[in-house]
Amino acid sequence: MNNFDWTQLINPEFYITLSIGGVQIGLFIVLFIVFAETGLFAGFFLPGDSLLFLAGIYSELLTRQIAVGNEFANVFLLASLVSVAGIMGNMVGYWFGVKGGTYLYNKEDTFWFKEKYLLQSRDFFDKYGGKAIVFARFLPIFRTFAPIVAGIASMDRKKFMFYNILGSVLWSFSMIFAGHYLSDLFKNQFGIDLKAHIEFIVIGIVLVTTLPVLWKLLKKRVVHK
Repeated sequence: MNNFDWTQLINPEFYITLSIGGVQIGLFIVLFIVFAETGLFAGFFLPGDSLLFLAGIYSELLTRQIAVGNEFANVFLLASLVSVAGIMGNMVGYWFGVKGGTYLYNKEDTFWFKEKYLLQSRDFFDKYGGKAIVFARFLPIFRTFAPIVAGIASMDRKKFMFYNILGSVLWSFSMIFAGHYLSDLFKNQFGIDLKAHIEFIVIGIVLVTTLPVLWKLLKKRVVHK
């Protein structure tokens, strides 16, 4: 934590490599962020997708304290833990939607909350139904509000849990395993260490994951005009 700079908060690598008193806490930070994206509705600024990809690259560091055996088993364990955190976060979001989600429609916009994101997520849910829970996992902002909208819409709990588990598993395993094995591939085949190009990786992932959202917003604005 020496020489702390506030700009580090938007860098996923900062969370992954974070240590206090020489003790690595990156794994716990990663799990908390994944949970908070939907469980605490903090998906506006937390680096979800890029965080998981980098978690795959740094899987050896993250699993050092909980290593269970070979490389594959450790990466599998990491992805499983992230899946559980994502599932639990969505469950909290769904519960909030069931109990008092309609309150959000009357809430004034703040830095942390924008009603338009809720309305866009509702349109997304209306279009894709239960599958929206899976698709939203790969889309920033949408994944924050999708479980809330599902709760407001009184989506069947068993059906929600099915899509919740499916989406969380697909998201965490695909991102983490991609990060881990692509890192190995580039290093072994091309002599490129992805850890030395983290900034470009983060920017690339942010662009890839946010472009569909931006395109949808732009398309909707053009249609309304």
